[in-house]
Formats: sequence, structure tokens, C-alpha cells
Amino acid sequence: MTEHFGTISFVASETPEAEAALLKLADRYGNADPATADVIVALGGDGLMLQTLHRFLGTGKPIYGMNRGSVGFLMNEFRERGLTKKLEAAQRSVVHPLSMRAVDQNGDVVQAKAINEVSLLRRSYQAAKLRLSVDGQVRLSELVADGVLLATPAGSTAYNLSANGPILPLDAPLLALTPISAFRPRRWRGALLPDHAKVTIEVLEAAKRPVSAVADHTQIENVVLVEIEIDRSVDLVMLHDPGHSLDERILREQFGY
Repeated sequence: MTEHFGTISFVASETPEAEAALLKLADRYGNADPATADVIVALGGDGLMLQTLHRFLGTGKPIYGMNRGSVGFLMNEFRERGLTKKLEAAQRSVVHPLSMRAVDQNGDVVQAKAINEVSLLRRSYQAAKLRLSVDGQVRLSELVADGVLLATPAGSTAYNLSANGPILPLDAPLLALTPISAFRPRRWRGALLPDHAKVTIEVLEAAKRPVSAVADHTQIENVVLVEIEIDRSVDLVMLHDPGHSLDERILREQFGY
């Protein structure tokens, strides 16, 4: 089914390449107010794409990214001409973010969303000590490591892959629970969890071994407890050119070493 996008709103990262592209595209196609636009076109790299997805979280507005950055895994190739036709022919990828609830040492609670992953990271020279539970049952009583992360399929090729976690197909009903430089148990490589699982991470010896929790761009210091689960009430819609869908990119990544 072909979609028609009557109005386009452009957003760009603060790089010369992205800002120059914004001026050219806005002159050619106009630049509608984001609140009334049918589609958002993001000009930059993957960082801008994540920022744009967070900015329009809950609006249901589709986001079409064009690479004016470095990596651009989530982006389409930049072309100035034919944008309207490219938008109409684009394929939709719908993903759901992770919802994080973090409690710090003062008892304060912070909630945040993550499109790629939620990670817990040590904040001192000493390794973190963590207890991992899934759906209320302790699965690992003590993980000694630099940290641990829980990644969505969309985020499985980002930090998760760098930490030797598995690449997940976009439509896989799974989450990747991946240790970061595990010391004990040394041979534990992580786990694949059903995407309806609720993961609870307790920080052991929190005062002695401080840990921060990071949900994409939101960081909370000195956490003692973190709960993570998929938020299915939020749909994030990304548009990709035919033959270059996020599904296809993730599949290619698995054979690209």
C-alpha cells in the first residue's frame, strides 16, 4: 500500500553537511511545522535518528532518515531529488522501545525509554556486582563484570554487538541480555529472552561498587535497582527504501564480518 505524505518536516544534526542538506531540501520541498507534518525527515547519522525517534515518541509520526553523518546504519542514502517518490515507496519498520525504571541510592525513581538498549555500567575502578532476575525469578545470583545490557532487535547491532552479543532479526520476539567484560562467571555469554520478559537487575555492594544505568541518552547515577521491559503501547515507525529495510540491514550485518 502506497502512502501519501503531503507535508514534510526536516530536522538536521549540527554538522555542515547536514545543515547544507537541510537548506537545499527545505527550499525544494518546503519545511512544515513538525506538529502538523505527515512525515519527519532526519538528516544526520544514527545519533540524530535516535534523538528524533525520542523527540516524536508517542506521536506515531513516521521518521525517514537520510545519511549526512558517519555510520548511518538506521539511515537511507542521501539524495536531493525524488524525495516525495522515495517516501511513498518506502517500507515501514515498527519497533517498540524498552521502558526502564531505575531506583538510586537515595530512593529516587527515574523512568526512561530506550530504543536501542538499557545498560548498567560500573563507575569506579572496581567491577560491578549484579543480581539478574527474569520475571521475578533469580537467574544469576552474582555477575561480576564491567556491566550488563538488555538490547532490542533494533539495537542489537549497536553496543550489544560491540559487547559480543547476538544480532537479532527485527521481527524476532527476543531481547538480548549481554554481559560487558564478564569476570565471573567468566564463561557466561548472556541470554536470549522472550520479548515479554521483565528483567530486574539489583546492584550488590552499591556504595562500594557504584553503577550507572543508561537508557539511550538518559543516564542515572548510583542505581541500586533497575527494572526493564518492552513498552508495547508505543509504536516507533521508521521508513526505509525498498531493498534496504532495517530487516535487510540486520540480515546483511550477520554476514558482514
